[in-house]
Amino acid sequence: MAPVPPGIRFLTSFNRDQWYRAFTFGLTFLLYTSFHLSRKPISIVKSELHKNCSHVMEAPSESSSSQQPVLHPELDCSWKPFDRNNYKQLLGAMDYSFLCAYAIGMYLSGIIGERLPIRLYLTVGMLTSGLFTCLFGLGYVYDVHSLGFYIFVQVANGLVQTTGWPSVVTCIGNWFGKGRRGLIMGLWNSHTSVGNILGSLIAGYYVSSNWGLSFIVPGVIIAAMGVICFLFLIERNWDTELLLGQESIGVCVPVQQVVVVKSEAEPSAISFMGALRIPGVVEFSLCLLFAKLVSYTFLFWLPLYITKAAHLDAKKAGDLSTLFDVGGIVGGILAGVLSDKMGKRATTCAVMLLLAAPTVCHSADLIQEFGLGPTVGMLLVCGGLVNGPYALITTAVSADLGTHKSLKGNARALSTVTAIIDGTGSVGAAVGPLLAGLLSAQGWDQVFYMLMTADFLALLVS
Repeated sequence: MAPVPPGIRFLTSFNRDQWYRAFTFGLTFLLYTSFHLSRKPISIVKSELHKNCSHVMEAPSESSSSQQPVLHPELDCSWKPFDRNNYKQLLGAMDYSFLCAYAIGMYLSGIIGERLPIRLYLTVGMLTSGLFTCLFGLGYVYDVHSLGFYIFVQVANGLVQTTGWPSVVTCIGNWFGKGRRGLIMGLWNSHTSVGNILGSLIAGYYVSSNWGLSFIVPGVIIAAMGVICFLFLIERNWDTELLLGQESIGVCVPVQQVVVVKSEAEPSAISFMGALRIPGVVEFSLCLLFAKLVSYTFLFWLPLYITKAAHLDAKKAGDLSTLFDVGGIVGGILAGVLSDKMGKRATTCAVMLLLAAPTVCHSADLIQEFGLGPTVGMLLVCGGLVNGPYALITTAVSADLGTHKSLKGNARALSTVTAIIDGTGSVGAAVGPLLAGLLSAQGWDQVFYMLMTADFLALLVS
């Protein structure tokens, strides 16, 4: 009799529950990857809009007596309404409209999510987010130049995207216990950076030829993932019993039917004020406010800054900015591993924030003055130190607090606690890019001073 192949032996070594955990891990990873993938295009397209806002200059011909460049206003390819001198403020307002709506909506999203089926709630959010992301790109296709249109789309998209984070964190928290939560959620949270990287690459591919597709393609992707969510997401494991009936067909291949049996007595969802009274919720919410301010300022403004400082085109700047997210993947995993080993989430955040402030300061100097090599290294390190605490607080810390011993086993607080923490962090995410748009008019140094200040404030409240 032929021996069983080692690969098959490995696959059969896992029980049914472990397969469901792995499936839920992978599916929720892909679902939230698509959320971040659809948020990233605006930061890539900014530099193209700014490029379009400049008059086309031509060097003087040899026969010309004038040595001054020739201005061709008739060739100006600016994209209205971003052709004004205050284009940075307008682009900052675009960021602010999305992030402000996201921050406000997040507080409500967790409360609503506790009272609705996660699968359906998340599906509707992803389908509508795909719609509004595509609408932004269709503004290019149909030659829409109304600032109000783009602001409306950003606000609407910000609101519907709040369905994502509380839902996926609740789902993954339901399936995985506290044992190695830091490592597991550190690995899982890399979806944020993976989504940013894929979003940058997709948007960068189309940005110079048709920036509308930079939004339409990610919009279609997140909508398609919404359909997959509806078809396959299993919300939780502790109050469901999976009864498997086997039928033999030909060669004895089992056909499994899943029947969900809900527990009779479900605990009531926690109130907003009740969640705030859980020890640590307020402190970590404030820490995330400042940490997310720094992270989202990099997310929305780093490609434009690289374009200016390193004199690169939109596509190359977008590709280079993905290194910040690559560093974020490593930083999130490292923060999770260290916090599991030490058993101290707050200490891990404090150490990384302490190292992040001087790194942010020197990254500006390296991009402006030195070659590509030091810039690559600094972006990787900076991404790890900035996104490490952010990733830890939004995942493992939120899951710990949502299942805190003071709740006496009521796990229905997880979505509300996650929403409060991430909603407060999203206030910083809204303020950071807005301040960057205002301060960059006075010089990029002012932006980096603001980021260092935010890092120190996050350290103080952690």
